[in-house]
Amino acid sequence: MATRNTQFAEQEFYHVYNRGIEKRIIYKNHADYDRFTDLLYLSNSAQPVNVRDIKKVHQTVFDYEKGDPLVAIGAYCLMPNHFHILLTPLVEDGVSTFMNKMTTSYSMYFNNKNERTGRLFEGNFKAQHADSDEYLKYLFSYIHLNPVKLIQADWKEVGIKDVEAAWKYLQTYSYSSLGTYLETTFARKAIIDPSVFPEYFALPTDHKHQLLDWLQQYDEHSF
Repeated sequence: MATRNTQFAEQEFYHVYNRGIEKRIIYKNHADYDRFTDLLYLSNSAQPVNVRDIKKVHQTVFDYEKGDPLVAIGAYCLMPNHFHILLTPLVEDGVSTFMNKMTTSYSMYFNNKNERTGRLFEGNFKAQHADSDEYLKYLFSYIHLNPVKLIQADWKEVGIKDVEAAWKYLQTYSYSSLGTYLETTFARKAIIDPSVFPEYFALPTDHKHQLLDWLQQYDEHSF
């Protein structure tokens, strides 16, 4: 097992991410995205995870009282072959415990469903310390802008071809925390806890304006 250099300290913020081994697709359909999203919530406690049993009793997993969280999540985004999460530990070893529970549970689900064995993810998850206020604020935009790659992979190299279309796509992308910040959906609000993070976006329009600023910087007409 690879040695991790990052030491996770409480009241510090981290961008954690990983992708499928050999860059393989890790979410093949909506059910896969939904399962991982459920695990973002359920794995964030000391209690064991059993999605099947929880769904037998509760209408949604978010109705389940999972206990005290291990981490506070500020933002997340799931992409076809990787994921991004911005978080901070709330207890000792909270980040590693949460990430190991989540990725192990998802790997077991994925392997069983697809009749495969072996690792699903590319080794240990990666982590970057958000060591400045500027960088931390930037990470919210970086994570929430990721889905633009799905409609224009080269947008940062050649510029956004249609800013309005890109913004509309971001607003309707189901598998990120952006909808909670924009207050367009609250279905998965329980996953994130913005109160533990600096109040960069007091109003939904604050985050909207920052994201639009980034998109307009990459407008193809500005290249």
